Amino acid sequence: MTFDESKFRNINSQPSCNRELQEFQSMAMASTLPAGDEETPLVPDDNSAIEARKSHHSTDIHILSLAFLLVFLAFGAAQNLQSTLNTEDDLGTTTLGILYLSFTFFSVVASLVVRVLGSKNALLIGTTGYVLYVAANLKPNWYTLVPASVYLGFCASIIWVGEGTYLTSAARSHSTDNNLHEGAVIGDFNGEFWAVYALHQFIGNLITFALLSDNQQEGSTKGTTLLFIVFLFIMTFGAILMCFLRKRGANSKGQQELSGADAGACASLKSLSKSLASALSDVKMLLIIPLIAYSGLQQAFVWAEFTKYVVTPAIGISGVGSSMAAYGAFDGIFSLLAGRLTSGLTSITTIVSAGLFAQAVVLVLLLLNFSISSGLLGTVYILFLAGLLGIGDGVLMTQLNALIGILFKHDTEGAFAQLKIWQCATIAIVFFFAPLVSFKAVLVIMLALLCFSFCIFLLLALKVGKTSSPSTSQRI
Repeated sequence: MTFDESKFRNINSQPSCNRELQEFQSMAMASTLPAGDEETPLVPDDNSAIEARKSHHSTDIHILSLAFLLVFLAFGAAQNLQSTLNTEDDLGTTTLGILYLSFTFFSVVASLVVRVLGSKNALLIGTTGYVLYVAANLKPNWYTLVPASVYLGFCASIIWVGEGTYLTSAARSHSTDNNLHEGAVIGDFNGEFWAVYALHQFIGNLITFALLSDNQQEGSTKGTTLLFIVFLFIMTFGAILMCFLRKRGANSKGQQELSGADAGACASLKSLSKSLASALSDVKMLLIIPLIAYSGLQQAFVWAEFTKYVVTPAIGISGVGSSMAAYGAFDGIFSLLAGRLTSGLTSITTIVSAGLFAQAVVLVLLLLNFSISSGLLGTVYILFLAGLLGIGDGVLMTQLNALIGILFKHDTEGAFAQLKIWQCATIAIVFFFAPLVSFKAVLVIMLALLCFSFCIFLLLALKVGKTSSPSTSQRI
């Protein structure tokens, strides 16, 4: 289509012909459009819409972090109490061992399940296991806690692989949309998530401290039923919050997430076995595994051994809540700090070194039987030890997740599955075999594994440090 430009100029000079001018202008614009672009908008996208696309990744991490906080403040407090509340025939400790054995087993197939379900659906289904486990504690016995522990092992495997996959995908999308350094964004997102998540120990155990009390005459603890009912209400809000997460339609390789109808069982299992085999054949993963195993060992030590043999004899069962609240507070603070300082393998190595040193101090003090038995100072000393353990856990969880997100870009689900397999296998071993060995033997094993895993991790830093460390990092 053509039009008379002189006529266009004449009309443009006559104010009374505005309507006709607009028609000619529209015809002119249409005539200059390429074929097939008739529906192309004439006005560019609104800036607010562009900013919304850039910021919704951060919003998803805020929602994910808060949802995990609400769910795990209940589970974490319930877990801390198992070795002290359910002592008959070691019910509490044994069922925790079953839980983490189930967790380990199902972690082998967790990456496949997450790919089939999608990361958001995996998070939603995973939440149901934690609700059922806390509900089982209203009537704790072998017929309620054992089935709940087995089912929770499955749910835990998919919720944690789903979390790692979802968070890493959001971080990569955020770095791309905002032209930021990927390693720095992964570090920041992990720092925020693990800082908020670590508060579950602080808030959950403060609730425990407020609602539980020791019955000195009967030698029991009052308020357990009310405590678990309160926890169930809180977990329900966390599950509802999960529903507001945006679905992420691509996995870590940038391909469409598989659905049950899209891929056959044989092909999916073949993909799973190839994924796990490639992860185990990767030298980087082999060098990280000892540190992963230690991270699981130190968590199990805090949940079972530290609360039973250090906290309870010093300040009683009701003191478990206050000591674990201190543990959670330091865990959260240093998770956030470690995340903000993360930019690559060099910074991760430095931060991990500091965290392991803090935990080594605790292990040495306990091995030397150093204690303060006098009233307030004795309580402060227990809180100090709990705080140092929290610092180490916050650092390890933040940095391990950031490290896997940075180093394993081509199989994020498989790498996070490996993280949970080795962590949970170690935790299960502790819960099953710790009652068979002395407390000092556990301390010696922990200190030995700490030193060994740190040396292997330094070897990783020397081997791939030059290729993994960024020259410059742009912070969010």
